[in-house]
Formats: sequence, structure tokens, C-alpha cells
Amino acid sequence: MSEKQEDTTNMGFVILISIVATIGGFLFGFDSGVINGTVDGLSETFGSNAAGTGFAVASMLIGCAIGAFFAGTLADKAGRRAILIVSAVFFSVSAWGSGIADGKSEFIVYRLLGGLAVGAASVLAPAYISEVAPAKYRGTLSSIQQIAIISGLFIAALSNYMIAKSAGGSTLEFAWGFDAWRWMFWVELVPAITFFFALLAIPESPRFLVASGKKEKSIGVLTRLMGAESAASKYAEINNSLAGDHHKPSLKDIVDKKHGVRPIVWVGIGLATFQQFVGINVVFYYSAVVWQAAGFSEGQALLTTVITNAFSIAACVGATALVDRVGRKPLLLVGSIGMSISLAIIAVVFVTAGVVDGKLALTSTTGPVALVSLIVYTVFFNISWGPIMWVMLGEMFPNQIRGSGLAIAGLAQWGSNFLVTWTFPMLLAGIGLGGAYGIYTAGAVISVFFVMKFVQETKGVELEDMKG
Repeated sequence: MSEKQEDTTNMGFVILISIVATIGGFLFGFDSGVINGTVDGLSETFGSNAAGTGFAVASMLIGCAIGAFFAGTLADKAGRRAILIVSAVFFSVSAWGSGIADGKSEFIVYRLLGGLAVGAASVLAPAYISEVAPAKYRGTLSSIQQIAIISGLFIAALSNYMIAKSAGGSTLEFAWGFDAWRWMFWVELVPAITFFFALLAIPESPRFLVASGKKEKSIGVLTRLMGAESAASKYAEINNSLAGDHHKPSLKDIVDKKHGVRPIVWVGIGLATFQQFVGINVVFYYSAVVWQAAGFSEGQALLTTVITNAFSIAACVGATALVDRVGRKPLLLVGSIGMSISLAIIAVVFVTAGVVDGKLALTSTTGPVALVSLIVYTVFFNISWGPIMWVMLGEMFPNQIRGSGLAIAGLAQWGSNFLVTWTFPMLLAGIGLGGAYGIYTAGAVISVFFVMKFVQETKGVELEDMKG
């Protein structure tokens, strides 16, 4: 985009669209984090063992993988906004149904439905923002998605804590004859319904409209975003970046005879996978379980989760300020190195801790060390891999394959998420906290070399100039 075009950008409108899109990120975080305070309630209500509880918690992630894959491909047919509207409906139904479920199978169905919504929002919200934001500010606006995700996690943790504290425990009655853990899910109805109505007030992505052959509508949206003079030239740039025969984007566009899929898609898969193999969602989903295993009470464990998420929000704000100045690759490298060190410290503390009555006995020294190291770890994640992975997935693919690339990378991201989340309770029962965190340390170390060798900088590059 030229300097003149940048000067005519309607930033107020761009910011409005970005805020609405990031409500999807908030719901992504809330729906992911709310489960953290309900694990005891699920185990008691449904009588699950470690593997069963792990699957109930991770069941949403199967839906996320499916939702991310099909959202990416369907968004090329129906539009980014249209699929996000469907996801808002699914968020609402899942929030209500998860709270009223009387059996494990029923609960899993509602969590799968919520997973479809989370998967769709996770890939489409950053892509939607990337497709309306000027290159100069694209990273900043896209990274707000992670602030929204962590804010969702924070509000989920805070509401879980307050509801459990008021009821006297997550498995006790909170109001109107319903247990506290059920109300934890119902809180999500407020942002879910808000998301639905807010989406009705914003336009479809102009790049989707160009790819769909809807010239007048696309120029109309571009005019609202950057003015009439700049809209015409930007339309031509977008149109010229698409396939030579101007066929609609398709999953077949990512096929590569030599590599299976295009190399840029493999990089996207790597980014998506390593973001999970550092074990971050063990912190998001199971932090209460971790700290209870380390000797904390349920109330102390939930409060620790609130504190950790507060630091995470601060880190995300830092990433938002740095991503368009420092760049994507340097932040990923710093994050990988910082996570490697802090995870290693946590692993050592847990491995060397004694055991009393089946729980780790952290001392007055090792307890604070573990807690501070966990906070440092989440800060490094949320200033780097947390927001930057989503920023890059939303912008790194050429226009012709953005939907398909997101579909494959989103499937990899949520598939890896499911694997890590599902196996954690079994790792906890088998090799313990120290062994589990040792595995996540190895993932962080390997990610350093992946970034150095395969990740290319995308700061300031127009979407029409992305290669791959």
C-alpha cells in the first residue's frame, strides 16, 4: 500500500472491525479456560478416571481441529464473517448445553460443538483482521487477538474463582439448585450473544469478495476502509495476486508434487505444532490440577491461575507494542529461549521435590521458585508464540491459499493441542509433573532451531506480496 493510501485509511473503522473480530478470540480463551475450574465437578458428577477426565477436558479440542479445518475451507466459499456468525451461535449453544449436561456423553457433544466454534474463531479472526488492516499496523491489530484470548482465560479463571468461593467449592450448589461448575459454563452466554450481534454490524472481508468475483461489493468495502482513490488500486493489486485463471480458492491450491503441500504450508504446520508442544495448554487447562498436585488447596490453585493470567495479559500487551517494530521472527526466538530456560527450572523443581500423602511437597523456597518460573514461562509465551503464531498464520499465506493454508495449519494446531491436553493426566499419573514438564522443555528447545532455519520475517509485507 502506498504512502498516500496509508494516509487515507479509515483507522477508526479498521479498529472497530478488529475489536469485533477479537471477541471471537475472547470466547476462544474463555471456552478454553473455563474447563480449568470444572475438572473436579466433572470427575465427581460423571465418575471419570484420569483418562476419562482427560478426554472430557480434551473433547472440545477434537471439535476445534475439525472446526479450524472446515472453517478455513468454508470461509473461501461462504465468507469469513458468515462462518464467524455461525461460530457465535455454536458458542452460545455449547455454553448452555455444557452446563445442563447430565451425562458424560451429552457433555462431550456440547463441548465438541463449542470446539467447532473455537476452531473457527481461532483461524478466522486473525485472518479477517489481516485482510482489512494496513500492512504497517497489521501485526499490532492481529496480535490483539491474543490479548483477547488471554483476557478470556483471565475472566474465565476469575469467574470460576468467584463462583467456587461463593459456593464453597466447584462441586457445591451455587444458585437455583445448580452446582457451581455448571454456572461457570453459563457465564459464557453473555460474550457469545454479544459476538453474534456485533458481527452483524461489520462487512465481509474485501479480499474474500475479490476472490469470489464480487467486484462492486469488494470496492465498496475497500472504499470504506481506505477511501475511493486508494480502493481502486488496491482492488487491482488483490485481483492480480490471485491465480492466473482466476479460479476460486480451493484446497487443491496448496498441493505440491515435490513436498506434498507447498513449503509455506509446512512452515505453518510447524508453527502451529510447536506452539502446543511447549505445553502451554497444560497451564491453561490444568493449572488448578498442577498446583493441587503440588500441595495447594483448590482455592489457592484457582487464585494462582488468576494471577498467572493477569501477567499473561501484560505480556500480550507488550507483544502488541513490539510486533510491528521488532518483527515476528526475533520475538519467536526470544520466546523459545525464555520458555526453554523457565520450563527446565520448573521440571527440575518438580523432579527433586519430595512426596507427602501422594502430593509433591514444595518447600518455602521451591514453591515460590516454581510459581515464579511458571509466570516467567507464560510471559515469554505470551510475548512471542502466543500472539505471533496467530499473526503469522493470518498473514503468511498468499491470497489464493490463505483459507486452505489456515485449514491445514489450524488442524495441526488443534490436533497437537488435543494430544498434549489428553495425555497430561496420564503423564501426571505415570512420570509425574517433573517428567511431563521435561517433555515440554524439549519441545521449547527444538522450537529455537525451527525458527532459526525455517521461519521468514513478514513484518511490513503486503498480503499481495506474500510468497510460498
